Amino acid sequence: MPEEVMALELRPNCEFCDRDLPPEATNARICTCGCTFCTTCVETELLNVCPNCGGGFTPRPIRPATEWRPGLSVAKRPPSTHHRHLRFEPTDIRDLSARARDIPPEQR
Repeated sequence: MPEEVMALELRPNCEFCDRDLPPEATNARICTCGCTFCTTCVETELLNVCPNCGGGFTPRPIRPATEWRPGLSVAKRPPSTHHRHLRFEPTDIRDLSARARDIPPEQR
């Protein structure tokens, strides 16, 4: 029996501004924990510091619409529909960003 492959959860929105980020969005950014934000918020509000874990961000991969391999496509592994929102207050987010912004993500 083939091993089940766990797919990245494609979250549908920016957790800061609630902007829609569909699976094909090229302006979606994620941290190592899968927290998802839009490029604008990462660059202007969060300063490349995840408000949840303190890590940095990278572009979210695009899940293929075409099923190139059996069972592996956005149709077979659809994105989440559950909108997520930050659980921290804006002042807490700004404080964390200010403390960590000048430390490279690989050294945090």
